[in-house]
Amino acid sequence: MRKICVVVASRANYGRVKYVLKAIEAHPDLELQLVVSASVLLDRYGRAIRVIEQDGFKPLRKVYYVVEGENLEAQAKSTGLGIIELSGVFEDLKPDVVITVADRYETMATAIAASYLNIPLAHIQGGEITGNIDELVRHAITKLSHYHFPATEESKQRLLKMGEEPWRVVNSGCPAMDTLCHQNLDITPEFLAQIPEFVGHEFDFTKPYILVLQHPVTTTPEEGRRQIEETLYALVDRPEQKLVMWPNIDAGSDMVSRGIRVFRDKHQDCNYAYHKNFSPEIYNCVLNNAVCCVGNSSSFIREASFLGTPTVVVGDRQEGREHGHNVTFCDYDRNQIAQCVEKQIAHGRYEKQEIFGTGRAGEIIADYLANVELSIHKRMTY
Repeated sequence: MRKICVVVASRANYGRVKYVLKAIEAHPDLELQLVVSASVLLDRYGRAIRVIEQDGFKPLRKVYYVVEGENLEAQAKSTGLGIIELSGVFEDLKPDVVITVADRYETMATAIAASYLNIPLAHIQGGEITGNIDELVRHAITKLSHYHFPATEESKQRLLKMGEEPWRVVNSGCPAMDTLCHQNLDITPEFLAQIPEFVGHEFDFTKPYILVLQHPVTTTPEEGRRQIEETLYALVDRPEQKLVMWPNIDAGSDMVSRGIRVFRDKHQDCNYAYHKNFSPEIYNCVLNNAVCCVGNSSSFIREASFLGTPTVVVGDRQEGREHGHNVTFCDYDRNQIAQCVEKQIAHGRYEKQEIFGTGRAGEIIADYLANVELSIHKRMTY
């Protein structure tokens, strides 16, 4: 049996690859080696490890390497520590293939550690355009990787233009779509029974609400507080409830979090509720039933297009990314944000689009890795 090591390093990572993990576990020719690391293990980012274990997965290793600071220097140092720690893990586990996801600094650490140990590397969600450091990291990982599972046809074509051999590139779709296809997305009594407590205003999922999730932008981390404040103040006068989620661990996260906390303290009587993290299934349900999503989460581009949820993407974190017709873009300006939200809510739900796949990514990835010839040698082709 081939040993497939999947490194899950953030809450978003887990939501993306949950059904890849399931497919690997279920495949008769594959053995799953699950490694969890970085912000997955930290309480202030929701400690997603609890969700992973509740879902029945048993991590073989838990790896701590996040440097405090939430700035550019801490991000760079965390990458270096990640390489050191993961190198030891891979040397110990001796996987046949390592899987890394998307474009974060933890993903870069995984890719460098695996490639320097001569372990074939599979990359999910390569070939996408987003701007800032994420895009540079993603394309660098492409050149370190041996097998590619892009989420769209456009992304696949970019990988081929980067000189990757066609047999190494499979348009699997985004594995996040798998989760959407395997659950009830309605607000049910069962869903409501699973909802943890919120901070802030009393929240009622049976009434209209806006979902807010805005991460820092690594090219302007010092602007995080101003950027989130523009979004929060843009929604103050709207009658809908607002559900605000905390940002990820990227450089500038502390500035975004500070902006949320200060706003929360000043506007305790406003209908804003706050939460750190949901399981993938709860988050999908929250996303599906929002009257509008506001912020810059990639889930607003991927999952929301599959669901048809009206979305306002703020700022340049997702600049250039392929997206559905449910998305409108605006700058960090509260008046512009408010106008876009008004239009999106007035429009209502959009027809679903399958830009990012049909919900079979886990199965496609597992079957490919079970049968492909494993080799660390590759050539650039044009």
